[in-house]
Amino acid sequence: MSVAAPKKYPDELRQRAVRLYRESDPKPVIRRLAEQLGVHHEALRNWIRQAEADADERHDRPTSEMAEENRRLRREVTELRRANEILKAASAYFAAELDPTRRRS
Repeated sequence: MSVAAPKKYPDELRQRAVRLYRESDPKPVIRRLAEQLGVHHEALRNWIRQAEADADERHDRPTSEMAEENRRLRREVTELRRANEILKAASAYFAAELDPTRRRS
């Protein structure tokens, strides 16, 4: 199983950056706000989009909860496929062992 890479920016910074953007009126330019916070502008843009999805304000991306559930289900499917392959191999082995027409050497 692979281990996720460490996050480049702490969660507190992400939350603060999104809150600053969302509470600002008028909305600041993302690139300028990102510079002020010392983060990459595309990272900030993605955090804002994700916050909007989580708040059910946009429907072009899954919520954080749904994305995590998808990751969990993918891991589970991978594990089940692996177990299924093991069971198929064991079944074939034992079927061959029990075959009365098989020649013993």
